Amino acid sequence: MDSLSVNEAAGFPAAAEPAPRRILYVTSEAVPFCKTGGLADVAGSLPQALAAAGNQVAVILPLYQKVKDAFGDKLEFMKYIYVRLAWRSLYCGLFRMEKDGVTWYFVDNEQYFKRPELYGYYDDGERFAYFCRAVVELLPHLDFWPQVIHCNDWQSALVPVYLKDDGVREEGLQGIRTVITVHNIEYQGRYGKETLGDLFGLNAGWLRDGTLEMDGDINLIKGAMLCADAVTAVSPTYAQELKFAYFAHGLESIVSNCSDKLYGVLNGLDMERYNPEEDRTIAATYSAEDLSGKARDKSELQRLLGLREEADTPVIGMVSRLVSHKGLDLVQQSFQALMELPVQMVLVGKGDYKYEEFFRWAQQHYPGRMCAYIGYNEAMSMNVYAGADLFLMPSRSEPCGLSQMIAMRYGTVPIVRETGGLKDTVQPYEAWRDSGNGFTFANYDGADMLSVISQAVELYRGDREAFRRLQLRGMTGDYSWRRSAEEYRRIYDKILG
Repeated sequence: MDSLSVNEAAGFPAAAEPAPRRILYVTSEAVPFCKTGGLADVAGSLPQALAAAGNQVAVILPLYQKVKDAFGDKLEFMKYIYVRLAWRSLYCGLFRMEKDGVTWYFVDNEQYFKRPELYGYYDDGERFAYFCRAVVELLPHLDFWPQVIHCNDWQSALVPVYLKDDGVREEGLQGIRTVITVHNIEYQGRYGKETLGDLFGLNAGWLRDGTLEMDGDINLIKGAMLCADAVTAVSPTYAQELKFAYFAHGLESIVSNCSDKLYGVLNGLDMERYNPEEDRTIAATYSAEDLSGKARDKSELQRLLGLREEADTPVIGMVSRLVSHKGLDLVQQSFQALMELPVQMVLVGKGDYKYEEFFRWAQQHYPGRMCAYIGYNEAMSMNVYAGADLFLMPSRSEPCGLSQMIAMRYGTVPIVRETGGLKDTVQPYEAWRDSGNGFTFANYDGADMLSVISQAVELYRGDREAFRRLQLRGMTGDYSWRRSAEEYRRIYDKILG
């Protein structure tokens, strides 16, 4: 008999369910509507998990052209208003749709959002300042008045600032609590001081008191961190790393000042989307109980990419943006020594030219053992997750990382550097007590990386049963958004009092 039924049997009232919270989630991208990075995955999953827990949840994001093209016939027009941004008065349309228990709102302004890409324009500061002002001014027109507004990254960082600014004059805004999640502190929203009034519509006091000023510029993430009631990072380790200059990109003092309201919440994974038992994008499905399909996926991966079809040779996979903080310089330094091991290697990704050229060179010099797929292809990425035996992520920094969780879900054992979310999700293999779900190294060093790769290869070739148990521990881990949603709910409850 569980604790609730014991209480009821004894005549005590059942424990009350926590009251639902009204949450408005503000984001610049979300799956399935639009995506450039990991923020879209978070925004496409966390709100549904919060709603599934009984909360009233809405998401608001810009109505980009690609969203209108793909979902326009499903959107309901609600109304339009005019938004004030400094000296401008700008049209703002509001559209909505219901999906997966969540209300999705879309802010329409073709001047700012009828463009082929989400970001990368000369006026991005103005575009997202408009979006933040629109969020605040649309609050009376939404289906509910939020208790918590949860913002993400620099694109929505002005929402907590505008709420403070407007709250001096509008009492109704004072009861709203705000959260800012930092997905990658490298992107801060920095602009010249001269933009404060003309672009953002704020008075000089926001600079004089230091809220927005940082190293001679306006820094939007700094302002959001100081104004918000809670600051979250996307993993517990990353939250602690941000207190150090090596990781904080100049904001370590601000992070330390916010330490009493700083939380690290590990991102989750869409367990239904990433499920090797149901995934029709891979050659053969399989489960933790029956891994035979994974062997067929490996053979198909080798065939597709021109690798030698050797069932007993471990395949090391990488799916990554080809940028420096992903640890690719370690791969470059150690590559020839790596190829002396009895392994094959597959990489899927695109990015900096120097890395693309290196991996093209590697493929030419090691035909049949190395394949570089330069570009991003979702189906090919899933083939790697399913078909590889080992998955390499030697990142210099990694706020959370999803790839290591996807790899484990598909029985592909991760080899990671102990940083950010990689440290929080991958526990090192310990042979003496047969524990862990992957291999890890701490120092940012090519020799250390090569050493743990050698250990992984040795286990794969020398003790297949121990390797299988390692796979199973990864496949049966709980990476769900339910766990993350529970942690965010505790944060919301704390700031609401």
